[in-house]
Amino acid sequence: MRTAPRFISFLVPLLVTCFIAAAPQLAGAQPKARFAPEISNFEVDQSDQLVPGSDIDFTLEGTPGGRASVRLSGVNKNIVLREVESGVYEGSYTLSRRDKLGPQPSARATLRVRGGFTVATQALAGSPPPVVTQPRPPVPAPLAIERFIVTPVARIEPGAELRFAVIGTPGARASVTIDGVVRDVAMQEVRPGRYEGAYTIRRNDNFPPSLNIVASLEANDQAIRSRLNQALLVDARPPTIRNLAPQNNETVTAGPVSVSVTFDDSGGVGVDPKSVKIVISGQDVTRNASITPQFLTWRGDLRPGTHQVEVTAADIAGNAVRQTWVFHLASPQSPPPVAVLPLQITSHANNAQVSSGAIEVRGRTAPDAKVDVQVQVVASLAGIFGINQQVLSQTLRADAAGNFVFSFQSQVPVPGARYEATITATKGELSRETRLVLFQQR
Repeated sequence: MRTAPRFISFLVPLLVTCFIAAAPQLAGAQPKARFAPEISNFEVDQSDQLVPGSDIDFTLEGTPGGRASVRLSGVNKNIVLREVESGVYEGSYTLSRRDKLGPQPSARATLRVRGGFTVATQALAGSPPPVVTQPRPPVPAPLAIERFIVTPVARIEPGAELRFAVIGTPGARASVTIDGVVRDVAMQEVRPGRYEGAYTIRRNDNFPPSLNIVASLEANDQAIRSRLNQALLVDARPPTIRNLAPQNNETVTAGPVSVSVTFDDSGGVGVDPKSVKIVISGQDVTRNASITPQFLTWRGDLRPGTHQVEVTAADIAGNAVRQTWVFHLASPQSPPPVAVLPLQITSHANNAQVSSGAIEVRGRTAPDAKVDVQVQVVASLAGIFGINQQVLSQTLRADAAGNFVFSFQSQVPVPGARYEATITATKGELSRETRLVLFQQR
């Protein structure tokens, strides 16, 4: 029975010795406590409503020497705050259209110092408007005007109603402007994409020489305009063919011949160049001619003798015209006509284009011959009415070498206007006439 006490008396000192030896190691195995930073204040400064482009400012106060940042709900970006003074951190963020804050937005601040961190949350005032939370609306399609037309009238006079129509993008605001007469006449959308409007001509209306009529469509901060390229008058009259060269029954000298005419469709919609055809002595020479809505010119060689010319044309409305005449081409061996007064224009070719301003014409005839000059200007103004007025009537004398010069200028220089000059030289009993046609540049 004495064996147990002896064993216990031996074991107790041994356990005490082992515990004392192991105590420092057990104490060293315990984890160290982390540093716990503090946030004493977190402020959010914002506008009344959170809309794209708004700035949100953040101020955080807490433990100095740390790293502070903010996350906004619905914004996939870490907003870094800068320590502007000891323990005071500041930063800001500008909302973009990609941000979706949600119905109850909030800001969550985090402060990290020496391995420890702490957070603070602040609710944001004002829910974002639908434009932030809803998908972006589709970009509107560009405006377009496919057609701009008018119903022609018989005469431009007080009481006549001009009815316009525009075919284009539906759902827009449409208007028509007649420069110098009326602006922004409203047009109604009678069916999707078709707008109609009317203007009644007033007694005091003065339609300008260069008439410009424009339709406008406006929608979604866009605007588009289109100019009217149609005559206002009903075109039931065919054009006329004028200024035949060579003239009917005229005899011209041997050599290359120039055959030309001018087209006059005053008050109409103009000659269609594709409709013009010229036949000389039964041969179609259209493909070798120069053709515009204003004139036709053919140059080439022909046999001596009598030649018949036939010119046909039609305006854009389909009104047709036909003109025939003859001229005579002298043989190279034929003696020159007796007592013929020379007369030649040296400065311009027939049907040439001239610039605006004074137009100078030079010519040659017999020395000291009397030269009479008459110049008319003919122009059609936007298919409404025409100008036909004399711009020069002058008598002059050729110098000792037979040279002469004259100049003229229209008071209303209309692009495309035609100048018709008739020059007559006289000396003694001899007289000769020639014509020159010039066009104002467009």
